[in-house]
Amino acid sequence: MKLSVGFILCLLFLGVASDNIFSFLKEAGQGTRDMWRAYRDMREANWIGADKYFHARGNFDAARRGPGGVWASKIISDARENFQRLTGRGAEDCKEDQFANEWGRSGKDPNFFRPPRLPEKY
Repeated sequence: MKLSVGFILCLLFLGVASDNIFSFLKEAGQGTRDMWRAYRDMREANWIGADKYFHARGNFDAARRGPGGVWASKIISDARENFQRLTGRGAEDCKEDQFANEWGRSGKDPNFFRPPRLPEKY
């Protein structure tokens, strides 16, 4: 119950009009799926140096969905980085991850972070 009230307040804060709420929710769901796909691909690839590429790609794909996708990618990225910071990962790595997140979310090409010889599948 508290989560749904919080979500509605977030939507009101973001200024989502009632007629656009369904498209916003759809975009947020699609953006969440894009972020999950990038995470899953990162785990599957298990490629040294590819972390920033997958961060940028997930945020890029989610942001292309629209305002809901941008919102979802920001919430997911920030939550992930805050969790990792609490579990002892260095602040420098989190800062670099957030740079890659912002890069992708702003519409810049995620291939900027693509490591050499990463399979084309990704």
